[in-house]
Amino acid sequence: MDDITTLRVSATVLSFLIFIGIMLWTIDRRKTRRFEEASRLPFLDE
Repeated sequence: MDDITTLRVSATVLSFLIFIGIMLWTIDRRKTRRFEEASRLPFLDE
């Protein structure tokens, strides 16, 4: 394979794996409560 093609394929696979990792991180049930609390922060009055 061409060097640039190998680089493009590697970047695509790495990006996909990072995307899957972020998706799994955000749907983790242990973090759901923390994310819900953070989503309400802009609406809290001090």
